[in-house]
Amino acid sequence: MKAYMYILLCGNGQYYVGSTKNLDRRLEDHHMGKGSNFTKKHLPLKLMYFEEYDSITLAFRREKQIQNWSHAKKDALINGNITLLKKLSNG
Repeated sequence: MKAYMYILLCGNGQYYVGSTKNLDRRLEDHHMGKGSNFTKKHLPLKLMYFEEYDSITLAFRREKQIQNWSHAKKDALINGNITLLKKLSNG
């Protein structure tokens, strides 16, 4: 079964990182204010990035890893800037 780690840009300019087995349904839940308390308070939302995994366990691990990243590091991942991502990881 496929699973996803995703990053949303919230209306307040912050990122929300989550994981799910059904990305389309989860995004719909977020947009309807049913996703999480954080996203409910900071609409509108925009899907910025996602990764696909073979299990929800792997997607959840990646979610927890990225949640601890700085905004700049998340930006680098979203924009595919691997050089900057490595630099931010080392510093």
